[in-house]
Amino acid sequence: MLRLLADENFSGHIVRGLLHRRPELMLVRVQDVGLGEADDPVILEWAAAHGHILLTHDRATVPDYAYQRVVSGQQMPGVFVVNDRISLRQVIDEICFLDEYTEQNEWDCLVVYLPL
Repeated sequence: MLRLLADENFSGHIVRGLLHRRPELMLVRVQDVGLGEADDPVILEWAAAHGHILLTHDRATVPDYAYQRVVSGQQMPGVFVVNDRISLRQVIDEICFLDEYTEQNEWDCLVVYLPL
């Protein structure tokens, strides 16, 4: 099972849909862990320290910060950059598929754009 962290601006509709479909999903929001207004590097540091893949819609800054962590040899458990223009159902289906059929460590050091 994947451990996921939704950033501050990640769609609440997606979070609720994921948890409705899979109540056992290991998904927390940055607001839940006291990082509601934290900068991207701080969020990525928390994700790395706690082994969570970051869910974001932010194509502009998060991928660069994530790659900076990789290049500098820091832990980076993965980032899923989710297109915010695709249907809720498609996003939820993809994340549930990845949760069911992949392992956490498969995403280490990767920035992946969804949909696949």
